[in-house]
Amino acid sequence: MENKSPRVQTLTLPVEGMTCASCVVRVEKALKNTDGIESASVNLATEKVTVSFDPAKADLNRLSHAVEEAGYKLVLPSPGRDHESADQRINELTSERAKDEQFRKLRGEFILGVILTIPIMVVSMIGMTDWFMAWSPLTMDEINRLLLAGTSVVMVVSGKRFFSIAWRLARHGSADMNTLVAVGTGSAYVYSAIVVLFPRWLQVSDPSGHIYFDTAATIITLILMGRLLESRAKRRTTDAIRNLMNLQPKMARVLRNGAEVDIPVEEVRRDDVFFVRPGERVPVDGVILKGTSSVDESLVTGESMPVEKIPGKNVVGGTINKDGSLEVRATAVGKDTLISQIIRLVEEAQGSKAPIQTLADRVASVFVPTVIGIAVVTFLAWFFVGGIPFSSSLINFVAVLIIACPCALGLATPTAIMVGTGRGATQGILIRNAESLERVHKVRSIILDKTGTLTEGRPAVTDFIPAGKQDGRLVLGYAAAVENRSEHPLARAIVEFAARERVLPADVESFKAVSGLGVRAIVNGAEILVGSPSFMKDQATDISAVAAEIDGLASQGKTAVIVAVNGTAAGVFGVSDTVKSTSRKAVEQLKELGINVIMLTGDSTATAGSVAKSLGIDQVVADVLPQEKALHVRRIQEQGTVVAMVGDGINDAPALAQADVGIAMGTGTDVAMETADITIMSGDLLNVVHAISLSRRTVRTIKQNLFWAFVYNVIGIPVAALGLLNPMYAAAAMAMSSVSVVSNSLRLRTKS
Repeated sequence: MENKSPRVQTLTLPVEGMTCASCVVRVEKALKNTDGIESASVNLATEKVTVSFDPAKADLNRLSHAVEEAGYKLVLPSPGRDHESADQRINELTSERAKDEQFRKLRGEFILGVILTIPIMVVSMIGMTDWFMAWSPLTMDEINRLLLAGTSVVMVVSGKRFFSIAWRLARHGSADMNTLVAVGTGSAYVYSAIVVLFPRWLQVSDPSGHIYFDTAATIITLILMGRLLESRAKRRTTDAIRNLMNLQPKMARVLRNGAEVDIPVEEVRRDDVFFVRPGERVPVDGVILKGTSSVDESLVTGESMPVEKIPGKNVVGGTINKDGSLEVRATAVGKDTLISQIIRLVEEAQGSKAPIQTLADRVASVFVPTVIGIAVVTFLAWFFVGGIPFSSSLINFVAVLIIACPCALGLATPTAIMVGTGRGATQGILIRNAESLERVHKVRSIILDKTGTLTEGRPAVTDFIPAGKQDGRLVLGYAAAVENRSEHPLARAIVEFAARERVLPADVESFKAVSGLGVRAIVNGAEILVGSPSFMKDQATDISAVAAEIDGLASQGKTAVIVAVNGTAAGVFGVSDTVKSTSRKAVEQLKELGINVIMLTGDSTATAGSVAKSLGIDQVVADVLPQEKALHVRRIQEQGTVVAMVGDGINDAPALAQADVGIAMGTGTDVAMETADITIMSGDLLNVVHAISLSRRTVRTIKQNLFWAFVYNVIGIPVAALGLLNPMYAAAAMAMSSVSVVSNSLRLRTKS
């Protein structure tokens, strides 16, 4: 995990004006060259930058100035507001007004472009024919001037964004994809306008063969179409964040001055008592004081089955109360709620940069200047060496500029990362950053902690064997009566078992606990002992009637708890930490993925071996102390394999940190998000399999995106330079390249 100075502040802020991979590199470079900046990572898909800086050396105004000098605009938090507050974070994330406005503006520009471009194209194609001129009341010169007027509107209104950004960048000595579009379409437009208005300047006798208004207008409109489709597709990549943010209700019913009142959820404070009726969402995290219900936590943990809740259990803000009324005490509000933490983690992951993107960044840093150079060489070669007319050389020049599309290159990685991390969040898989998501696909060995990972993490009664002809329900009632007075985990397991068997505990007349060994009590006049075999031996109790059963339980790695009535063993419980229902299936699927599965535990060899055998795990390392687990992880890494460690995220923290990929199994608010690269919210081991599969699919998608982005330019630019590509076709292809990359990334939203 990255360590930062306590003074370092990290912010994620929007950047306006970015359109391609070159923009990303330029903004990052401008910020990194600013004093006090520790790191800066720009995400083209979200149009945001995550920057870490020392407030003593670099304030927000300095950051803004650095970005402005690069030709872009950094959107700063509102003055007088705490940009770190959870409320503002959620407001900024949920507010789509600015993006909606930009989308509507883009759509309006596109519609205007279509309305004008279609007649411009039609007239350009048929307007110079003899039959059209014979029918038309206008002269050719008048038609050309109408084409000039229509194209001028397209250029000035619909194409304004390209020229304004290109001009702003040019003032700062920079260039990007907007520069390519502006220079390309501007060249065609200006040349055609001169031909129409001042034909003698170019010594053109017949303007009809030298007018390219349809080319300029069509290129602008097609690129706007691509931007529109791309914008719509990009918004779908953030659906996961929006779904998470929409979980939190706007109002909460709280107890104030002895009365129930409805208040905005932002006004709920820690330790407030609030009420949740059936069908309502829980407003904030809390602990149940009164009431029982089942709660749907699927949008937080990915688990489809509702969870039963009773007093003392935790509830998570945003989850749905199904069938009972609950009285809850707030334990976390605002930025401390689980939903806020998840949103923060997902946002940070989506804004981070994967190592695989390095190559694309290197190419993008020199891409636009290189393309402009190729276009100039193309023009000069065709005009001076090829001997073709100026207008034809110009069209080849335009085609080279337009076909080159660094947009797809810039979107290839971040869109896949955004969709991948968002998909994980909907399944209860929280991925810390893009690097973690990419690294998981390389895992070839996985170490599984037993307790809480493969097993439920708490003891449960698996066997109850009455001795001889003893009345099993009577003996169970004695044991439940005694253990009901104890807080020991084994005692709780026996009480819960009796409840499942619908056996009510009897009244206890006296009770005494012997720490770590057992308990003694008087129940209905009988002396009852419940405890381990050694406790029974210390109390001179005859356990011969259950000796064989004790040995059998021990061979299975289970703990034997004996019940004795008046000095004689009356029955024995087999207690163990039960294996999760999905663990065996998860182990099988991990093996199918070609991953070596190892179990690491502090339990005895016998207990560990029994669990491993039931799950089909061949490699077991038992009797390991918590501080020794990291050493075992390192030993496997030294064999040259990428290792993932799966544990509870608290006791296994050193091993999780040592592993190449640390995966924490957590439930609810106890999840250790700050420890691991990946957190499994539900604690279901199958989600570890899903995380690995998701990583492999995401990396495969990134490689596909990068491949096509590179191939597109490697093939397209030479074809255009050879004069084999019409600029309008180049514009259509360029527009679709970005859309195809985003669409390919969106496939990650579906199940594999």
